[in-house]
Amino acid sequence: MAHRACDWSGIDRLEGGRMCDTDYELLCAQLRELSEAEPHWLPVLANASALIMEALPNLNWAGFYLTDVGAEAPSLVLGPFQGKVACVRIPYGRGVCGTAAAQNKPQLVPNVHEFPGHIACDSASNSEVVIPLHASGSVIGVLDLDSPLLSRFSDKDFAGLQAVVSTVETCASFVGLPFGR
Repeated sequence: MAHRACDWSGIDRLEGGRMCDTDYELLCAQLRELSEAEPHWLPVLANASALIMEALPNLNWAGFYLTDVGAEAPSLVLGPFQGKVACVRIPYGRGVCGTAAAQNKPQLVPNVHEFPGHIACDSASNSEVVIPLHASGSVIGVLDLDSPLLSRFSDKDFAGLQAVVSTVETCASFVGLPFGR
């Protein structure tokens, strides 16, 4: 997995009182390797969720919401994920995920309780990062990560997770879907 210099036996996954660094280059390489055998979007997103949940400490949810192009109003519908039961549908423009999709802009939220219109799918979540996912030039969904810790995600995590999404965009085949390539 994409861990470096950490013993993951501890529940809080801390080393010397600070969080361990995640090796995002290795995480992207693992994702590319897994997608070579089967580039279909479903296993790629499922494996990406699993890799992220395993590689990043202190997460309580990691997964994808996908754009529902058949909905009356633009919305995101639950996709592959790791974690507790989740919200099934999120309208564009609502919450962190809906805002990221509507604005086509990654969101780094140190304290979700201060985010206007935050949707609390899990009351234990305190910080969140959401990265839009693209195919054929359009937003087709988002990667969503939640943590029970305030300010869990660093600038390095934010950049690394954008690289993970970029890897998904280049490795996954969305052929057969309305937004596919």
